[in-house]
Amino acid sequence: MPENKVWYLGVDPGSAKTGFAWVEADGRIKKVAVLATETLPEVLPQILGSVPAAVILGNGTNCDSIKKMLMEVTTVIKILMIEEGYSTEEARKLYWQENPPQGWRRLLPLGLQVPPVNLDGYAAAVLVRRYLKKINTV
Repeated sequence: MPENKVWYLGVDPGSAKTGFAWVEADGRIKKVAVLATETLPEVLPQILGSVPAAVILGNGTNCDSIKKMLMEVTTVIKILMIEEGYSTEEARKLYWQENPPQGWRRLLPLGLQVPPVNLDGYAAAVLVRRYLKKINTV
């Protein structure tokens, strides 16, 4: 991420895999990724190499363990917990907004289509957007 822009790291924790999203302060998604949770101790220092304004962490499965890992890597970044309920459903909608079907697939209702990617990264983006909405309406 560019150093001069404010951005947030969204984290959708899980037992086997964890979703990440790099989201700018205006809600634009710069990147999403899904990593094996067991690899996080090795990759978190690289992920946090460029310091986000905050890490937005979902309060679901394995969140305490992921929060502990994040705190071991850095003490200067705020880690904020946010409600994770229904984030996967929102992630599915977000995926299709960001990647509309092409060709004949655009004729099928989105409810009948399965995104071709794991949605955990998009769920992490949903969490950041929830946080941004919350702080911008206070």
